[in-house]
Amino acid sequence: MSKQEYKYVFGPVPSRRLGRSLGISPIPSKTCNFSCVYCQLGRTTNYTNTRKMFYPVLDIVDEVRRALLEKLDIDVITIVGDGEPTLYKGLGELISELKKISQIPIAVITNGALLCEAEVRKEISKADFVLPTLDAPNKELFKRINRPRKELDLDKITEGMIKFRKIFSGQLWLELMLVKDLNDDDNTLKVLKRIFDKIQPDKIFINVPIRPPAEKWVKIPLTERLQEALRILNAESIAHYDQLLVENIDKNSSPEKIILEITQRHPLREDQIFTLFPNVSKNEIMDLLLQMEKKEKIKRVEYNNRIFWQIKKSKKEKYE
Repeated sequence: MSKQEYKYVFGPVPSRRLGRSLGISPIPSKTCNFSCVYCQLGRTTNYTNTRKMFYPVLDIVDEVRRALLEKLDIDVITIVGDGEPTLYKGLGELISELKKISQIPIAVITNGALLCEAEVRKEISKADFVLPTLDAPNKELFKRINRPRKELDLDKITEGMIKFRKIFSGQLWLELMLVKDLNDDDNTLKVLKRIFDKIQPDKIFINVPIRPPAEKWVKIPLTERLQEALRILNAESIAHYDQLLVENIDKNSSPEKIILEITQRHPLREDQIFTLFPNVSKNEIMDLLLQMEKKEKIKRVEYNNRIFWQIKKSKKEKYE
């Protein structure tokens, strides 16, 4: 976007499912009721299941209005957050207010945990697209993969998704994150298939952890396991999408600020960082990265035979 400073709005960025997306984060960074082992943002630091009015609705709407005045090429407005957006207590009001200022479709990307609550189902039913995630068919895998708050129950969550489908007239797209040796075997996939059939989503997408995950032991499944999962679930793959939208970056910002802004959202491949600054030598960029690492702003991570740089988190939580 332009030189204007934005607190809640980012992008537009390329969405693997929705096209060019103007993102909204209505919650503080890493505020979530899960701490998924594959999360590209690292471990959850604000581990909560309490919904709060973190920010005034109209402040967020005002930022979206300003962004839309820039006449950006936007396919969808996506409420996603750097954590779990349904923890924002003003979510329903936010969707309603956004529809007053724009006819652009609205999507909500969620882990689906709070769909067990009737109030949350009612609020997000106002959206045009809802994209929940369901990675596990049983409580044991649910705890191992998603590391939910103790009060969250998988059976109630899946039942909430089934109930939501009955009241939601928009597009319901279900996503599964496939992790090697956790949920990529045939038996697990077949049980998930039965659950998905009950939920009746319009589409099913399978993703894999292409960026550095929260836990180093998380691995990408073998290609044949991904292909079998696609077959069993009759799903579409979004497993190889890692596009970087360079043209939307404010060229007047310093390289350090640009790197920090992007790594707040997700880890950056080292080769992608070089493409961001074609007029700066690789040696200069490497010097900057090393300086930022020394200042503990970012850190270097090797994952899947590639070098990434990600934001340095100051606080970690432990999960059982």
